Amino acid sequence: MRTSGLSKYRFIAKLGLAWMISLSALAQEGGQEAVTWAGDVAAIFQEKCQECHRPNSIAPMSLLTYEEAKLFAPVIRYRVENRVMPPWHINPNVGIQEFTNDRGLSPAERETILAWVDQGAPLGDSSEEPRALEFNDALVWRLEEQMGAAPDLVVESEPFDLAAVTQDKWFRPTTPTGLSEAKWVKAIEIRPKNAASRRVVHHSLAFLMQQETERVGIPEDVDIPLGPSLFMEWAVGKAGQIFRPDTGKLMLPDSQIMWEVHLHAMGERVPNAQVELGVWFHDEVPSHRTILSMFDAQGPRSLDIPPNEIAVTQGTFVLPAPARLENFQPHMHMRGKAMSMEAIYPSGDREVLAFVDNFQWNWQINYVFAEDAAPIVPKGTLIITRAWHDNTANNPYNPDPNQWVGWGDRTVDEMAHNWVDVTYLGQEEYERMLADRNARAQDGSP
Repeated sequence: MRTSGLSKYRFIAKLGLAWMISLSALAQEGGQEAVTWAGDVAAIFQEKCQECHRPNSIAPMSLLTYEEAKLFAPVIRYRVENRVMPPWHINPNVGIQEFTNDRGLSPAERETILAWVDQGAPLGDSSEEPRALEFNDALVWRLEEQMGAAPDLVVESEPFDLAAVTQDKWFRPTTPTGLSEAKWVKAIEIRPKNAASRRVVHHSLAFLMQQETERVGIPEDVDIPLGPSLFMEWAVGKAGQIFRPDTGKLMLPDSQIMWEVHLHAMGERVPNAQVELGVWFHDEVPSHRTILSMFDAQGPRSLDIPPNEIAVTQGTFVLPAPARLENFQPHMHMRGKAMSMEAIYPSGDREVLAFVDNFQWNWQINYVFAEDAAPIVPKGTLIITRAWHDNTANNPYNPDPNQWVGWGDRTVDEMAHNWVDVTYLGQEEYERMLADRNARAQDGSP
């Protein structure tokens, strides 16, 4: 008999209850400081877990109450100890560590949760438990509260009629944006339009199609091609992005959105599988234009992973002008193991900027650097993106370690690239920004 994912978790949790009771007795005998749900753990779960772990959201179980959390305590312990949950998989000891969207646990939070489970997951004094949070519907615009208003523009894909049982589909319609004047984008978000779409949309890409006759927002001495480019994507772990106050993306009149919607059947027909794009605009023209770039960790659309091996590949990109790198977003599939981004400067110095050593293929996390931590690099900097793929039986997500694996759209195929928002700078501006940052670092200013 086939069991659901939630049933599997419940089975594992029940197996661990006796183990937890034994650990609780040992902890009490050893005189460990008591850690309780009400006094210590509930607040951590509210901040780092419950947005996803609640009814009608993306997680397989709810963790809103003590009774729910205690049932899954052994599963929670395993995933927290192995840095699988919360989904923040960047190595905490290598590269830049300051991010605007850090959802990971601090070392103290991680130790608190582990100690709570090891002590038998006690409730403690229920009067100390923080008041329960109130959540919006899971299908609202997530950025609306931060932006202070609903999107200025909403663009919908065409609906797709997905059969109950069929192979994966890649739907690529094109939709006019309806813009009659140029607009600078402050924030973008993509979401499935309805609950049924959410169950069957694996991911969605939105490409901005427009004719550019002038190099608006690009320094005069920066020679980069402008054309159709990835505007934003939706996947589990990434819904949208807010750009820094001095940056944005440019949308022109008569532009279009070309969609790529990856759909997978779930046993029930969905006649209206559909996604939509919400856009918020700047009130004033920002001083910089950000270009979303794909840094490959192999040759263009070439990847060759032998069976029963761990493969390491890398690709390079030379920055044609000074730039600020805004983020790090690895993308691989089921055999993805790790990815790093390294800079080799014209001086010959090398620096690892970011390293995800615990990649989880079903999470697409965009690690957005804090403003004063985002690398400001000179012209000619070589960016090396290196990827590790585990095509062995030791990889629990590997569907078949005896297969040769190459580049492809299917989840059982592979990819290896790094999405990075690049803000190109003029030489004088680069020198000024670098001097300002160094001065703040010396005097301890934020």
